[in-house]
Order: sequence, then structure tokens, then C-alpha cells
Amino acid sequence: MKVLVLNSGSSSLKFQLLETDAASAAAGTDRALAKGLVDNIGSTAVVRYEPLGKPPVRESSEILEHKIAVARSLDLLTRPDVGVIRDRSEIEAVGHRIVHGGEQFKTSVPIDDEVLRGIEDCFDMAPLHNPPNVRGYRAARDLLPGLPQVAVFDTSFHQTMPAEAFLYGVPHVLYQRHGIRRYGFHGTSHRYVSARLTALLGRPADDPDLRLITCHLGNGCSITAIQGGRSLDTSMGFTPLEGLLMGSRSGDLDPAIILHIMGKEELSTLEASALLNKHSGLLGISGLSNDMRKLLEAEAAGNDRAKLAVDVFCYRLKKYIAAYVGVLGGIDALAFAGGIGENAAAVRARSLLGLEVMGLRLDEARNRAARGVEAEISPEGATARVFVVPTDEELLIARDTYRIVADLRSGKKPEAPA
Repeated sequence: MKVLVLNSGSSSLKFQLLETDAASAAAGTDRALAKGLVDNIGSTAVVRYEPLGKPPVRESSEILEHKIAVARSLDLLTRPDVGVIRDRSEIEAVGHRIVHGGEQFKTSVPIDDEVLRGIEDCFDMAPLHNPPNVRGYRAARDLLPGLPQVAVFDTSFHQTMPAEAFLYGVPHVLYQRHGIRRYGFHGTSHRYVSARLTALLGRPADDPDLRLITCHLGNGCSITAIQGGRSLDTSMGFTPLEGLLMGSRSGDLDPAIILHIMGKEELSTLEASALLNKHSGLLGISGLSNDMRKLLEAEAAGNDRAKLAVDVFCYRLKKYIAAYVGVLGGIDALAFAGGIGENAAAVRARSLLGLEVMGLRLDEARNRAARGVEAEISPEGATARVFVVPTDEELLIARDTYRIVADLRSGKKPEAPA
């Protein structure tokens, strides 16, 4: 089945066309036929497109709304010189990344009017993400009428967390009235990486004793404790701001700090939000960049602030890893994923330094050699094994979409993803 996967942001559209079915998913032979990005929607947009086996395309043109961006994506997929399908009829389903599903959506679901209302009900909890996610859905529905559309939620994987993990120490009535709780994000990535890690260990997917920690480290960062394939705790909270230090997000912060700063600097709530989300983290500490590659280069050149930012990043990650080993009562394996996790050997090494007492050790040569590839980086015979596992959220979205559509065609009620 050819599945179009859409990830609609406030001013961008990422898209991939993937080919998958039950057999290819089981064998790991499903594949991306093309991928692309439409950036700066609402003005002069930049379109980047990479078809399998054909030259890449880079274009600029005025694209004022998401429907035009989706139409441009479909045009590229079918264009005679760079297309990978003859016409739109070859697309059999569309899978959508939806950031927030609240407590209502515990798994991926086919989108109908009731599901759409549920996604819209979460607008106030994800105002920067869910509205453009819905715009992408509506555009695809109009341009590909009659095709099944599936929602895959960032939050659904974490709906297995127990109450002691997801509740905050605020009056319980605020949870009951407004849903104030930990939701967690990057769930699609953590689910994909944990499934790959389970396979690499040769363990059954439903092994209730398997204890894993997955670290998604990019511009946004999160870490998850997983037992028996179920999320027990995760670092992101009510919003993606909580947890690890990130590219431009502060991560964990004493809430009184922001109240103090708002008073001293006379900041509005919007300005305070921008401070924490766009001007903090690696960027805020270093004063240089939110890009770990640039910071490691600057550190090597003697920049003390760059070194400080990297040190804080690794220290925070180490603390969370150690805490989650405690949550799990031990650990069988840990995986690094995301742009930093997959490529920054120095960050991996510094984050695990001192955790040897928990069985977490690296083989230096293996760690240096692992760059953007799936590889074990722990030494032979390690009691807790460590891997680099490149994440593939779009592939997981395509697989969920295929599974749900196949169930609907056969008259079955769609099952929860494995």
C-alpha cells in the first residue's frame, strides 16, 4: 500500500510517500519512495523534494496556505520528470502526525467527524501544533476525496503512564477541570525506537520484563522509561517544554523563576513563553547556537560558554537516565535517537560517564564509529546494552495507517498498534 504521510506545522509541511504492508513491515523492507518539505508557508515558500532514484528538486514560489502546499506536494509526486507515481489514484491512504490527543486518544485512529472534534478540543493544549495539523488533514481530504485518513498522535504512546507518573502536585481539581497532567510527546519516535530495540535484543514484543530507556535527542529532546512495551514515565509534560535541556527550550525549571523574571523584566505571558521556548536551552546558555554540532566545534576551539551548554545538556540527560533506571528497577538496554543521539558520539559518552555502576558502559571505538546508523555501542558482554537507533516516525505513521485501513477493509475493528 502506498501511504502519504503528512506532518503539518504552523508554516511548514513535511511529506513522505511510503510503500508498506504487513509482510514488508515484518521484514523491514517497507520503504520511502519520496520525501519533501514545504517551508515558509504564507509567503515565498521553499520547496525541497527528494524522490527515490531521481534528482532532488529545490524550488521557490508563493504558497499562501496549507492546501496549496499539499497540492504542490502531490504535483511533485506525480510530475513526469521527478514523480514516483503516475497519478494521485495510486495513493491509497493518508497518515497524519497529530501532536496532541489529550486523554481521549490512546492509539492511532481513522479520522471522522467525531475524531476531528476531539483533535480540535485539544487546540488549547497545543495551540501551535494541532490547528495546522487539522489544516493539513482538511487539505488532504479535499484534494484526495474518499481516501481514508488516519491520525497518529505524539501523546498516545504515553497514555499507559500510571497516575503517580502523570499527575502534578497542584490541586486535583485543576486536573479534573482542565486536564493539567503530564502527557508526554515524541511518542511516535519512542514507540518506533523501542520496537527496534526489542528486535535487536531478540526479545518478544510483549515481553513484560523487558526494561528499556529511549532517548530522543534533537532540537527537541525527551527520554522515556518503557517496560513491556509500555511507557511508564517520560520527561516532557503538559507541554513539550518540560524535561531535558533542548536546543532553545529551557527544560526543567523552578516555576518561581519565570514569575520572578516576568516581574523584573516586565514580560507579558507571550514574551515569557517565547523566552522559555525560543531563547533558552543550548542557545540561551551558550549565547551562540541551538545546534549541538556548532557547540561541539566551538568547545573544541576553546569557547567556554559552548562547553558549559554541552555540559549542562549531558548532565541533565545523565540525571534522567539514572532516575529512569530506578523507575524500571534496572535496565536491559538504552537507545539514542534523533539528530544529536544518532550523530554526537561525544554527547553519548559524556551522558553515560559515571553510570557504569548501573551496567551502562560504552565501547569507545564502537561509539566513535556509530554515526547516523543503527549500531550497538556497548562492549561485548555488557549487562545493559546500548544502541544507536535512527528514528523513523514517518515509517511508523505509514505502518499504523496501513494496519488501520487494512482492518477497515476487512470489516475488523482496528486494533491497537503493537
